[in-house]
Amino acid sequence: MRLLLPALLVSLATSTAFAEKFSLDISHTGIQFTVPHLVVSKVKGRFDKFEGTFDFDEKTQKLDNISIEIAADSINTNEKDRDKDLRGPNFLDVTKFPKLTFKSTKTIYDHAKPEKVEGLLTIHGVTKPVTLKVEYKGAVTDPWGNRRVAFEAETKIDRRNFGLVWNKAIEAGGFVVGDEVKISIDGEAMVAKAK
Repeated sequence: MRLLLPALLVSLATSTAFAEKFSLDISHTGIQFTVPHLVVSKVKGRFDKFEGTFDFDEKTQKLDNISIEIAADSINTNEKDRDKDLRGPNFLDVTKFPKLTFKSTKTIYDHAKPEKVEGLLTIHGVTKPVTLKVEYKGAVTDPWGNRRVAFEAETKIDRRNFGLVWNKAIEAGGFVVGDEVKISIDGEAMVAKAK
């Protein structure tokens, strides 16, 4: 027992020694979404203002403590009037609910590689559990000495579960806006600099 405790402490220290805090590189990261439109087509958009951090160990690929915060009023579908409506009370109601957030609760691994991340997504003031499918794309040191890692993540949600219920029927059948929203995140993160 006298030898077991020090060995256990060393093991725990070794397993977490390489975990570092990473921050999303906004200039090389995108948060996009796709929503069915008029049954036969899709509307694609993105959020232009966001920030996020996570803990990652390159050696073990342990991924933890993901936290993402998105400015709701930065929604952008490249159509001014539509974006104004999306920011209004029919949809995101950004005056009342200025932020969308995601916080991870569990990472699921496949042969030690992060495969899925479970967490809590908050949109329009409503928080629901979601699961993101994730893929670690690799790590590299850029020409300026910054350590970078790249990830892709995606999920699907039903917007009605978050109180986004506005719709309008069309003559041919169906509705103007589909209920399933596909969300994807792809890009880079750098080792966070100490404040």
